[in-house]
Amino acid sequence: MTCRRFAVLGTLVLLVSFLAGCTAQPAQPAVSTAAPGPRAGTNKLILATTTSTADSGLLDFILPDFEKANNAKVDVVAVGSGQALEIGSKGDADVVLVHSRKAEDKFVTDGHAKERFAPMYNDYILVGPKADPAKAAGAASAKDAFKAIMDGQALFVSRGDKSGTNTKELSIWSSLSITPTAEMKWYNAIGQGMGDTLLFANEKGGYTLSDRGTYLSMKDKLPNLTVLVGGNTLAENKDKALLNPYGVMAVDPAKPPGVNSELASKFIVWLLSPAIQEKIGSYGVDKYGQPLFHPGAPK
Repeated sequence: MTCRRFAVLGTLVLLVSFLAGCTAQPAQPAVSTAAPGPRAGTNKLILATTTSTADSGLLDFILPDFEKANNAKVDVVAVGSGQALEIGSKGDADVVLVHSRKAEDKFVTDGHAKERFAPMYNDYILVGPKADPAKAAGAASAKDAFKAIMDGQALFVSRGDKSGTNTKELSIWSSLSITPTAEMKWYNAIGQGMGDTLLFANEKGGYTLSDRGTYLSMKDKLPNLTVLVGGNTLAENKDKALLNPYGVMAVDPAKPPGVNSELASKFIVWLLSPAIQEKIGSYGVDKYGQPLFHPGAPK
């Protein structure tokens, strides 16, 4: 299954050029800008999710099982977590799979979903140039490494896209009482997804915060980068603040109507099922020696 991304309403028109750069498969489907009609009762599910689930290849690995079992078609909109939640709040997606916990809780509190479920998790890592001009390697925490980067005025590449990763990064700067601005010449917010941010940092010799899954899936394309904080596996990550949980939520069909709530509910039950949880935990082990995502559903 090729990575499928569809622009939904005017919200995603500006993202068309970026979505065409999906890294999971070289061949891209045509991008539709047509507004979706009511989907209730159909076999079409629109999943708004993060670039990490798509760029890592996880969705291509697991979604065919759901489509076959439910005679359904899943259209994937892969953007930052903030944008995915916004899409869901407008009813332009049936289910959202993201990693921005505070925003997820607000999504439920605001009535856009009735409940959040935890299907999986991984962790964040700080990657940077092997020469490590800021001497960030070996820092006890990402906070300490960020301070070294700031003190050394070393290039830091931010996603700058209101994604879950961008939110986590900004929270680390905030813990140092720093609010990055355009005047900080060493700080570069590029407004792109994780894959393009990693490629940019690799080319420019910059540091960046990444989810481990996307970094591992792209490691062969990042010869100039290495993990500086977070260790080689999640178990080696000493900074527990870098844990990266994902949440999945069915959009409440009452806000607005037309959402395919029946298929969305089936998707969540399927995603949390023991068989798919095991499949999630196996993804990447054969190639990377470790899973890119860890099962998160209660047993």
